[in-house]
Amino acid sequence: MRLAMLGMALAVTLFASPGQAQISVKIGVMNDRGGTFADMAGEGSVRAAEMAVEDFTADHKDLKVEIISGDHQNKPDIGAAMARQWYDQNGVDVIVDVPTSSVALAVHQVTREKNKVLLATGPAVQDLTGAQCSPNTVHWVYDTWSLANGTAREVVRRGGKEWFFLTADYTFGHMLEAEATKVIEAGGGRVLGAARHPFVTSDFSSFLLQAQSSGAKIVGLANSGADAVNSIKQAAEFGIVPGGQTLAAMLLMVTDIKALGLETAQGLVLTGAFYWNLNDDTREWSRRFAARNNGKMPTQIQAGVYSSIIHYLKAVEALKSKDSGAAVVAKMKEIPTDDPLFGHGTIRPDGRKLHPLYLFEVKKPSDSKEEWDVYNVLSTIPAEEAFRPMSEGGCPLVEKTVAQGAKQ
Repeated sequence: MRLAMLGMALAVTLFASPGQAQISVKIGVMNDRGGTFADMAGEGSVRAAEMAVEDFTADHKDLKVEIISGDHQNKPDIGAAMARQWYDQNGVDVIVDVPTSSVALAVHQVTREKNKVLLATGPAVQDLTGAQCSPNTVHWVYDTWSLANGTAREVVRRGGKEWFFLTADYTFGHMLEAEATKVIEAGGGRVLGAARHPFVTSDFSSFLLQAQSSGAKIVGLANSGADAVNSIKQAAEFGIVPGGQTLAAMLLMVTDIKALGLETAQGLVLTGAFYWNLNDDTREWSRRFAARNNGKMPTQIQAGVYSSIIHYLKAVEALKSKDSGAAVVAKMKEIPTDDPLFGHGTIRPDGRKLHPLYLFEVKKPSDSKEEWDVYNVLSTIPAEEAFRPMSEGGCPLVEKTVAQGAKQ
């Protein structure tokens, strides 16, 4: 495994000008590089990290930054072992990305133990800012609460009151289903059943038959990556939509829509934090990204990698030190966030990065004006409404902050 990790390492070093005091930072991009989440993160996240380092160090010559990368294979034991090796032997200061909830939680614990930094842009598990929150982790982009609430609330508002779930049978899927169920029931709807499929499934026929026989108006997809793509493709083969049912996706990426094609994906409603075609700033950066990513536009995870690294380096620059991960994260929370992809934002005491989310609808083929033009924006969810209220998360850091405030 060690040889495999070393073999997958990629180093990019940018040197400071002679005579300047240097701060050396090493960033580890950890994700799925050949499996179900490779398109949404993978090598594209490394490209985004490189762009962040290049853009930031262009004006901060006192920083020397190196990037390495590795494949956690969606296995918590491999992710934890890789994190320990990176921190103990390879001098890594910060790990970024880490899709797959179980792997993220394992790396999250190692990061706290080693007093380093985790920029969690890939996982959705909301425990990162809940009961298991840490002074060393910032959770960027989205989480299960925001995804489920965004999509389910819109579909229920449109009259979709009876649901059946296709749920990935692990923490991420369970949390999505549970959070969406709360929203559905609060809106006067009901869940008629659920079929839980193994993580990474190629044949959804038995699960789709259960969805059809349920009589539910909405089939909610509490999965992601290749599982979401395959379930949507096979739903089309089963005639789910022509039969009167509607698919509601909790987590899809622009690369998933491209893989599905607009003919198959049109009309899908989903929640996201970033889309390359939102405004002039996102378009300009995304075209730069695509030029070095084989023409592929960035996913929200890859955009989050860029954004989070920019803010991390701002905090290191302000502190003139990267030695204490908790101190760097504290500085990240103190400084308002600002970048061309997510705009202005903040980081809460529980480590939750706040920014607006968007409700997207996949375009009809006739409405798409160019390649990768796949979404209509239905509405914008303000940052203060987009994520679970901090008071409901149960984060010990919040309780400590409140207690300290009361004493003062």
